[in-house]
Amino acid sequence: MRAEPIELAAALGRFDQLWSPRIVAIVNDYDVRIAKVAGEHVWHSHDDTDEFFLVLDGELRIALRDGADGAEREVVLPRGAVFVVPRGVEHRPFAPDGASILMFEPSGTSSVGDRHDEVPAHVDATTGHRL
Repeated sequence: MRAEPIELAAALGRFDQLWSPRIVAIVNDYDVRIAKVAGEHVWHSHDDTDEFFLVLDGELRIALRDGADGAEREVVLPRGAVFVVPRGVEHRPFAPDGASILMFEPSGTSSVGDRHDEVPAHVDATTGHRL
């Protein structure tokens, strides 16, 4: 990574793929990733890490299965909102009208978690791509 400022809007303009995060910076052993998203991701969970989301543009929704009985709930994140999905919680991000997001997670973390449903063709199962 270069030691120069990164303008996030310009970085987002460098790719079009949805659900395919790009690594814009590394902080200690954590990736700072940006992604364009639209439609649904896949139900998944991360066994050993929380997942941080910041909405840069649009609106992101995250379905969660975090009740004792596996009941689902949904959080809505408008532009500028942050949310952390705790480790081990099944979740499915989605953006009916599209969004741009920033995620902060340990380097090497899979975009589809440690456990997940079948990955659809529109979701990139990756540990992030260099910008």
